[in-house]
Amino acid sequence: MSDSDLRAFYLRYIEALNAHEFDSMDEFINDVTTLNGEPATRDDVIAVQKHDVDAVPDLHWELRELLFDGDRLAARLVNTGTPVKPWLGATPTGAKFEIVEYAVYQVRDGRFVHMTALHDAGELLRQLTG
Repeated sequence: MSDSDLRAFYLRYIEALNAHEFDSMDEFINDVTTLNGEPATRDDVIAVQKHDVDAVPDLHWELRELLFDGDRLAARLVNTGTPVKPWLGATPTGAKFEIVEYAVYQVRDGRFVHMTALHDAGELLRQLTG
């Protein structure tokens, strides 16, 4: 895929995530992939996404930066939301959060085959419990 094709692909993925359209993830995620360095299936990835949105119904990803290197892409996003259930070690208090996420992907045959994401869990907990 060209850089412009990867950009369009990723923007569609973020749009589907923000719409919580998990039934369309087969367009984006390979049947077998890795998630944060561990073997995973598409269903495993979707289960994580659904769990996050169940706990944070207004979870939103805002793309701030997108870089390409062949079949790999890196994204810097801002994640926002308000947990309504216990999530990532925090009990819901009505507090909102805004954290930066860094994500790296590899795309093969038009779908993610490697997915890695990192966010500042300490900052997340500070915002939700402080």
